[in-house]
Amino acid sequence: MSEGSSRSDHVPRHVAIIMDGNGRWAERRGRSRNEGHREGLEAVRAVVRAAGDLGVEYLTLYAFSLENWNRPQAEVTELMRLLDHYLEVELEEVVQNDIRVRVIGRLDRVPPSVRKRVLDAVERTRDGHAMTLTFALSYGGRAEIVDAARRLLRDAELGKVDAEHLDEKTFAAYLYDPELPDPDLLIRTGAESRISNFLLWQIAYSEIYITDLMWPDFRKEHLARAIEEYQQRERRFGLTSAQVRGGPRGT
Repeated sequence: MSEGSSRSDHVPRHVAIIMDGNGRWAERRGRSRNEGHREGLEAVRAVVRAAGDLGVEYLTLYAFSLENWNRPQAEVTELMRLLDHYLEVELEEVVQNDIRVRVIGRLDRVPPSVRKRVLDAVERTRDGHAMTLTFALSYGGRAEIVDAARRLLRDAELGKVDAEHLDEKTFAAYLYDPELPDPDLLIRTGAESRISNFLLWQIAYSEIYITDLMWPDFRKEHLARAIEEYQQRERRFGLTSAQVRGGPRGT
């Protein structure tokens, strides 16, 4: 694209994915929901590798929401087991590929053995530079904002924050991972048109891509297709097209 184009002719720096459809994928095939989750793990492996190949710097996966704790206990147990298994089996490859693992969410609710596995992966990969892989685990966007407000209020009581000078940048510093840039592209599989309490603060100006594919079927070519569509969009951040393109300002 020509110089000064308002379209995103580069790979999005941060891609966030709502990995939806494991259960429906399985049910349509007469299989158990847990089998769908196991197939979904294969998609995670493929997409992590694909994101690195395509030049994505940050990949955030919605692994388990706070609301997911309300699912049948057998399904919750299997989801925790699969996360533990993924980190056990894939960590060596993650380390070799210089990927940094991060996690956001209320980890106090995660079983101790799984929490230890996650935190060990975070520590072991903390010097990774090729890509940052973040798992949103026991995560809710509203909960993140509430937790940030709670920490901010504590600092305000200690005189560390002046309420009169509070701005978005100051507030964002209290989110789970302040170093995580806002997603450029939010992908949702499974055809549902909602954001499901995911990164509510961070996706204010993210481009959203929804596909009918269920998560177990999502692979590198589908990620590439989402990125190609992203590259065709004009990101205005509240401005007019003329402003973004550097022409006469609109009204």
